[in-house]
Amino acid sequence: MEKLTIVKVGGKIVEEEASLKQLLKDFSSISGNKILVHGGGRSATAMAAKLGVETKMIEGRRITDQEMLNVVTMVYGGLVNKTIVAGLQGNGCNAVGFTGADMDIIRSIKRPVKDIDYGFVGDVIDVNIKELSIMMDQGISPVMAPLTHDGKGQLLNTNADTIASELAAALTERYKVHLIYCFEKDGVLSNPNDDNSVIYELDTELYKQYKTDGTIGDGMIPKLENAFRALNNNVVEVLITNAANLTRPAAKGTVVKL
Repeated sequence: MEKLTIVKVGGKIVEEEASLKQLLKDFSSISGNKILVHGGGRSATAMAAKLGVETKMIEGRRITDQEMLNVVTMVYGGLVNKTIVAGLQGNGCNAVGFTGADMDIIRSIKRPVKDIDYGFVGDVIDVNIKELSIMMDQGISPVMAPLTHDGKGQLLNTNADTIASELAAALTERYKVHLIYCFEKDGVLSNPNDDNSVIYELDTELYKQYKTDGTIGDGMIPKLENAFRALNNNVVEVLITNAANLTRPAAKGTVVKL
């Protein structure tokens, strides 16, 4: 089996020109098969404000009504995705941008309403790896925006960490998959106010302990849930690290283990 590196990048990294430029240079230098999955939440929030669309968040998760779906489709599938693709081409990396609707790569169902109605938010139910594999066999690197579809014509806003995890799990059929979550911190922190408090190894037992005592919370919980899901589906390695460490991932970061 060939190696496949899936890099998910989010947070400030894709919003700021200098950090994005470095990320794209480093990603381009990764040898072999690779996929880049991106977020862009801050850009979507900023664009929504310019357009007079209110941003509603509950526990760090975006409520996506029809107006907000229009905004995130423009920002994620257009502005952010194509900026990244152009940047990769400029670094000699032949890339192509997609949403989950393109070539029916990722299907979702609209999240059922329980306590909260998240609107047009999708939970992944199926990943089609055939076309992605064909492209990578031709030396092309897919760039995935955090949008999926339901197979009936409806686009759905979908968590980028989840997309990365679901892609990684599905692609283990054909590749030895390494999944790297990149953001502006060096890894999972035991103290959110101390950037040097990196937890270098995190297994399920330690995660449960940290989650219970409040050491780990907010947006890091869904990221880690996705990391463990990937490992439970035969992904070889999951690392959470600073985007600056992408070309030397062993130097720093949190290695997630079962």
